[in-house]
Amino acid sequence: MTGLGDLLNDVVEEIDAVLLFTEDSETFKRFDADEINTVVVGTSNAVDAEQFVSLPLQFEEIDGRIRFGIEGALDQELIEETDEVVCLTSSFSSAIDSIIRVEADQFTQTGLYDLFVNSRADADVVRDVFEVAIELGKKGQKGKPVGALFVVGDAGKVMNKSRPLSYNPFEKSHVHVGDPIVNVMLKEFSRLDGAFVISDGGKIVSAYRYLEPGAEGVDIPKGLGARHMAAGAITKDTNATAIVLSESDGMVRAFKAGELVFELDPEEY
Repeated sequence: MTGLGDLLNDVVEEIDAVLLFTEDSETFKRFDADEINTVVVGTSNAVDAEQFVSLPLQFEEIDGRIRFGIEGALDQELIEETDEVVCLTSSFSSAIDSIIRVEADQFTQTGLYDLFVNSRADADVVRDVFEVAIELGKKGQKGKPVGALFVVGDAGKVMNKSRPLSYNPFEKSHVHVGDPIVNVMLKEFSRLDGAFVISDGGKIVSAYRYLEPGAEGVDIPKGLGARHMAAGAITKDTNATAIVLSESDGMVRAFKAGELVFELDPEEY
């Protein structure tokens, strides 16, 4: 075991910080008394860590999980770009079983952390909309692929830069995304054209909106269509975040400030 021990020692030698992906208090206690800079990353701060980065989604892929954790730790100035960081996380079980060493500046900053934490809309609202899009991407509409566009935040300005395609079923309602019954309604209405408009606090303002922002200066990746162009354009003209489910490839993508900032495959989530 000497070779294995030496290798593990090399991985953790002269590190500047630990990113600990756990919500288990016993695991955290092993690091809490150490002098090493430890940042806990998780969907909740169950261990009551002083340095904590909140995960808005359960990233199944380690790459996305670590990227988000590092971006969050950098944004909160819990680590520095020059730091050597060891990430302790789980791959095959709920327990810590993976040790990954990275340089904090190794990943290009994607804006993923900023998407959730610094969006005008509440972070939990952005998360709830993502989860609706992901579930819709997995199941489709009656077994068939479906596309959808959700514009979250800055609803007043978004409404001024769009027009109705049909009667708004949410006009006199006070329902919010995240409610299981409301989520079923969103999935049902997604089979029709137009965007959903959702307020900062999660209220469903409208469905069936045709977005009319200026597309000048919006540059989206090749192969993405009109729905993605509209998403990029409306986020350039407003402070909204747009989440798109692509009917053609089934991917869920997020736009902010006119740019694509995140994408995921619902089947891998």
